[in-house]
Amino acid sequence: MNIMDMLQQSGGIGTMAKELGVNESVAQAGAAALLPAILGGFKKTTQAQPSGLDGLGGLLGQLGGGGLLDSVLGTQPTPVSKGNEVLGQIFGSKEVSRTVAAGAEQQTGISSDLLKKMLPVVAMMVAGYMAKESSGSAGNGGGLGGLIGGLLGGGSKTSGGGLGGVASMLDLNGDGNPLDDIIGMAGKLVR
Repeated sequence: MNIMDMLQQSGGIGTMAKELGVNESVAQAGAAALLPAILGGFKKTTQAQPSGLDGLGGLLGQLGGGGLLDSVLGTQPTPVSKGNEVLGQIFGSKEVSRTVAAGAEQQTGISSDLLKKMLPVVAMMVAGYMAKESSGSAGNGGGLGGLIGGLLGGGSKTSGGGLGGVASMLDLNGDGNPLDDIIGMAGKLVR
């Protein structure tokens, strides 16, 4: 199952749509446009951790672990401050978040203001899902590394567009991680 399927089947997309007062198809399009940057941010964070994937697993636990996904799916309003903490860890700056939203706006036509509201919620869903899956797959040999690789499509350009197609459009230098290109764009905007 790919990450978009998980977000839909878990009810996360529907919950986000209701909270933001938008149609579910708008929420789905927004999430699909934001996911490559979020997943790229987790991949880059993993590479930057001194202890690699173990460090990312610990970071996910500190941020709320599987409870992040549960917070989105719960009956109370989503505590987006937790999502902003996740974004701070994977992007490092609000400028990167703004650039991600602006890029997603160009792709989807959805306003960047709405995408900025979606970004922390989608980040919480992804982080919560990864935390739940990594704790459940510890004995599988794949663990968190296999999970991130699978979510990112193993760095390969997938056929048929979808998330892999979006990721490859954002990955300007072809290194398999669009986040460094997005950070570069954000740096140019700040100057």
